[in-house]
Amino acid sequence: MSNSPEPAVAPAESTKTEKLGAPVERKWHVKSEFTPEMLQEMEKLLPTKLSRAVAASLAGCIHCGMCSDACHYSVSIPEDKTLLPAYKADRFRKWYKYRFDWMGRIFPAFVGAKPLTKELAEDMYDKLFGGCTMCRRCTFNCPMGVDYGLMVRGARGILTQVGRVPENLQDTVDTHYNHGNNMAVPQDEFVETIEWIEEELQSEDGCENFKIPVDKKGARYFLTLNPREPKYYPLTIQASAKVLNAAGVDFTISSRYWDLTNYALFNGCDPDAKLFSQWQVDDVKRLGCEYLLAGECGHGYRALRWESPNWVGGVPFKITSMMELMAKIVQDGRIKLDKSVWDGHRFTYHDSCNIARSGGVMEEPRIIIRAAVNDFVEMEHNREQSFCCGGGGGALAMPEFAKRRIAAGKIKADEIRATGADHCLQSCHNCTDQLKEIVDHYGIKAKVMNLAELLSPAIVL
Repeated sequence: MSNSPEPAVAPAESTKTEKLGAPVERKWHVKSEFTPEMLQEMEKLLPTKLSRAVAASLAGCIHCGMCSDACHYSVSIPEDKTLLPAYKADRFRKWYKYRFDWMGRIFPAFVGAKPLTKELAEDMYDKLFGGCTMCRRCTFNCPMGVDYGLMVRGARGILTQVGRVPENLQDTVDTHYNHGNNMAVPQDEFVETIEWIEEELQSEDGCENFKIPVDKKGARYFLTLNPREPKYYPLTIQASAKVLNAAGVDFTISSRYWDLTNYALFNGCDPDAKLFSQWQVDDVKRLGCEYLLAGECGHGYRALRWESPNWVGGVPFKITSMMELMAKIVQDGRIKLDKSVWDGHRFTYHDSCNIARSGGVMEEPRIIIRAAVNDFVEMEHNREQSFCCGGGGGALAMPEFAKRRIAAGKIKADEIRATGADHCLQSCHNCTDQLKEIVDHYGIKAKVMNLAELLSPAIVL
């Protein structure tokens, strides 16, 4: 197992035979249980994860319990007290106090300090991977400003480094590392898919001249996609391209590093997170674009907009999102919309955690929605106070925790039902999949769709 992946080859001109991803393929050695050697390695790794912010969060909790009502796990599954945020964080904090708190070394029982054991490590794995989506809603309710998301990611990083990581989650990261995107879509297949989507778009009335440029140098916007779109949801690419063409936006899609996702944000592996970001940065520079445009993906937007500049040491271009660009298009009057196409339907909107709470994009989606429909109803908790749907933090890539994930989505399902909406809008593919599962599981008649899919049918050409 390599802790520091080798960087990929420098971006070059696209060819259909080009090998994308890292030069040497990798398969992480995932372990099913902790061994004494793994615990020893964790002891060595702990200091490397203690940034000032993580250490402050580990030391700052006063166990007031105000986070309990903020967590979708503890609210939706109140009978399980081990899902309270303070309890989950204490799996990591007990070990930290035993190592670095002077009271923890002298009077461990008094401050709840414990040495790292196999049992504590297993509990940490269960609660910090399977009982937290790093949505950071608890952080917004914490009077001490404890950043649970940052703390949990640090702990996950240690677990991942020693190989105790959910296998499907790590496989997603490995696939991105080996192939340049997390679904191993070959370059030539991707280009052919985009060409087919362009043909479908041009078959729509009024769209005969619309284009989806690939590798266009000097385009203003470098549009990124979630791999689920070319693989399973091509109509979302078509909808986005229709909006951009109708507004006269100069954009392109790369044939190389078009994947905006970064699942290393979820497993806590910083070298991989930096590597995936660097690929994207180098590809934007290769095409000479002014903006890196994040498609409708929650963690992808956060990883590109707020994390990548830190991981790679700054970028020589601007970063924005489809949500922000579409809102500007609407406000500037660059497209004309016919609200009547959605008459008879009620809409609500789910604020994805990484877009709203950790990304600051809250009013832009509402500008888009109100311009396109007549009947829009907010959920009880919205914007930065929105409850996580339950699909974040890589939860959808951890089937071993699927039952708990669906149960934790009950509070979100209840709020969707209370609006009476028959359409639930969002701007994130993980949210799409989770919301579809919970509305079906809890018997709610609501269609889940993203913002480009809302705008596209309403455009007057």
